[in-house]
Amino acid sequence: MSYIKKISVTIFLLLAFFVTLGGQAMADDKKARAIMEKMDARDDGDNMISDMEMTLIDKNGSERKRNIRFFSKDIGEDSYKLMFFLSPADVKNTGFLTYDYDDEEKDDDQWLYLPALKKTKRIASSDKSGSFMGSDFNYSDMSSKNLTDYDFKLLKEAEVRGEKVWVIESTPRNQDVIEETGYTKSIVLIRQDNFVVVRAVHWEKDGSKRKYLDVKQLELIDGIWTSLEITMTTKRGKSITHKTVLKNSNVKYNQKLEETLFTIRRLEKGM
Repeated sequence: MSYIKKISVTIFLLLAFFVTLGGQAMADDKKARAIMEKMDARDDGDNMISDMEMTLIDKNGSERKRNIRFFSKDIGEDSYKLMFFLSPADVKNTGFLTYDYDDEEKDDDQWLYLPALKKTKRIASSDKSGSFMGSDFNYSDMSSKNLTDYDFKLLKEAEVRGEKVWVIESTPRNQDVIEETGYTKSIVLIRQDNFVVVRAVHWEKDGSKRKYLDVKQLELIDGIWTSLEITMTTKRGKSITHKTVLKNSNVKYNQKLEETLFTIRRLEKGM
């Protein structure tokens, strides 16, 4: 076989391999990726403190409320986040710490402190698709996604509450990403004026449910676009199975937060 023919066969086999994988190498949309990169790079503030109220609503409309103190700080290019549950009594002093790394080759670290057991549990990658504290948010939802793990496609332009948005389809590039996030596909709606995700739909990997994210209230605080009310609704078909409402209040940026706040030792100490 000639050298040229060998090269041709090799190229053909490589192309066939990528097609077998679902065409992932050729499915990416440059315009959609550029929008997602601007969304990912937007200024989301630093040294933040806020009070959060988490409301869990079951299919019968029964509600359970939880109060949380939230802290966030940028450490170099990385983002550290800390939550302390203040009430009710059954979750009081539970803490959650996240190291959201900028390096896409590095898995984000997450730890959950359970005061009843006096034990800190590190959240493994295999557990990140699980429910965060009984809510409709996964552990994977509590940190940013690596854009290199996805292909993006710009579907159309639309409007949400009178604001123009891009509607972008996000598809995981491999099964590992699906297993970690719990989602096989997402549709995200990004405002064109500020690159904030204001709505999203996530298809769960078991195929029976979808999750609907909606930013109900968005305000400019200290020059930072800040989500003050977010809902995540889980549906099976058209039926709501569960819903979580997150409300942010007393939001303050540029506070004097020490790096030592974002440690496992501090996590276990509580508020």
